[in-house]
Amino acid sequence: MPFERDSHRIVIAGASSLLGAEVKSLLEESRFAASDFRLLDEELAAGMLTEAGGEPAVIRPVEEDSFDRARFVFFTGSIEFARANLPLAQRSGAVIIDLSGHSVSLPDSGPWFPGIEKLLGDLAQKPRLATIPSAAGEALIRLTLGLQGLGLRQLNATVLQSVSAWGRPGIEELETQSSQLLSFQAPGKQFFDAQVAFNTLDRFGPTSRFDLRAALANLRSEVHTCLRGTPVVPAIQLVHVPTFYGVTFSACAEMDTSVDAARIQSACKEAGFSVVQAPDSPNNLSVAEESAVQLAQAERDPAKPGTWWFWGAADNIRLPAWNAVKLAEKLAA
Repeated sequence: MPFERDSHRIVIAGASSLLGAEVKSLLEESRFAASDFRLLDEELAAGMLTEAGGEPAVIRPVEEDSFDRARFVFFTGSIEFARANLPLAQRSGAVIIDLSGHSVSLPDSGPWFPGIEKLLGDLAQKPRLATIPSAAGEALIRLTLGLQGLGLRQLNATVLQSVSAWGRPGIEELETQSSQLLSFQAPGKQFFDAQVAFNTLDRFGPTSRFDLRAALANLRSEVHTCLRGTPVVPAIQLVHVPTFYGVTFSACAEMDTSVDAARIQSACKEAGFSVVQAPDSPNNLSVAEESAVQLAQAERDPAKPGTWWFWGAADNIRLPAWNAVKLAEKLAA
């Protein structure tokens, strides 16, 4: 059925995920609170009882008419789920806001977060398919673009990812492993096929349900696609750390040797960062439920002129969900 501008239906595809729950919660606090919410997910989650708009709701599997008469469709589940169901959603004529990462490299998709127009120039004003970068992706895109005017020559970043990136199963396994190890028991490895508690890893076990190397490839694709055509594209590494929520990152930038701390701080604020003043520093706890990327004051590397270190953190669930709802509000205006 063709898209109807006055439709009040909003579809959350991937509703059982942490991102899906956060998007729904924020929508219920927004101008869309009175919308007709339709909650969809993979067969495994179908039938789960939840609530939407203050009323009981059941998560349904995707069917041929699942996206009919939708004004907005939010994809908040896995990349595979979005890939399988995006064509059906597009046929409905709805505006699609993809948080899964699947659409980032599609030719008809455009990235969005607050202030991206200022950083990247003119973008499509009314996209039919928009990609919301992950919190880490947004941070690295903002940092790269913000430092371009300071003679940026190279940027390298290591992203430290918590288990909430893998949803509730990841959180539960870290909790279980931590408890087992503290009780001197061998840790179970149901989902990660590796000890993720009290451990840092650049990959999980061979039979893991989750693929950290694939997540790294997705993050690189997300950042590199958005920065296509810019002089500098960052080199990125992704590491699992045994924390439950949030994402942190360390970045090293080589810039013109004449650049000082005041100019860097000004550029970072212009790029949309919330710059934290010393002696405070961003961390997983300080960014909880925050809708901006926090960044510490840059520190000069004394061994190499023109080299600066950056440390930042973001809420990996709240930030992209908040951006997605803000985009819907912008498009509905």
